[in-house]
Amino acid sequence: MSVSISEEKNRIARHGSLELVEHWALALSGLILLLSGMFELPTAARYKITAIPGLWWSSDFIASLSIHYVASVVFIVAAFFHLFYHGLLNDRGLIPQKGDFRASIEVIKTFFGKGEEPPFDKYLPEQRLAYLGMAVIIAVIILTGLVKTYKNVYAPDLAHGLILWSTWLHNIFFVLFILAFAGHIGALVLKPNRPMVRGILTGKVRLDYARHRHPLWLAEMSAPAEARGAAAAEPMKTEAAGSAEPHPSNGQSNNE
Repeated sequence: MSVSISEEKNRIARHGSLELVEHWALALSGLILLLSGMFELPTAARYKITAIPGLWWSSDFIASLSIHYVASVVFIVAAFFHLFYHGLLNDRGLIPQKGDFRASIEVIKTFFGKGEEPPFDKYLPEQRLAYLGMAVIIAVIILTGLVKTYKNVYAPDLAHGLILWSTWLHNIFFVLFILAFAGHIGALVLKPNRPMVRGILTGKVRLDYARHRHPLWLAEMSAPAEARGAAAAEPMKTEAAGSAEPHPSNGQSNNE
């Protein structure tokens, strides 16, 4: 994604339009999945949720299940689009890096006035770790949900053990998804992270904020495209050169 910078408006593009669409498709369909999943349990009528305008259907199991299925289609499509789109762009900005866990602890300490934040790239180290955790949660939810759906629609006599494990894992990771979702929202409440809210809504953040907190990202974007390409290719050249050299003792490569 080409980065758009407006000095006059003090804005820099952090996310493209497609990224916003996929984010909100996942977020909104995930929220509907949470609600419809809970409504499949006998909770709506018990806690008077049916009295809330627009939620009269919440006590109807078939209606809740149907909405759950529709939302799951959007959720799965958005998840696979995310993998395909960012894989096609070779966008690895959210992939965890070595030292992220320790760096995250140090960053969290700064929220309480202990120390100063280091300069960041486009994403914070804790964002990369949270991304990995959410990816695992979503993957388990999708896989177990597909098993449960296959049983409901095509194979009611599917192995009991498989159904039992799928149901337990689906429910456990359903709870983990709620916690991760709440943590995602809670992180934006922290004062240093509040400028990111604009990026989630419009795709752009304040330029002065980016310069102050994400100078590594801006430095990378300011570098000529040729220099960025050469920097990305350099590790591969080094690796290839190393693999061509025989090991002095056993003839194997030094790149093992």
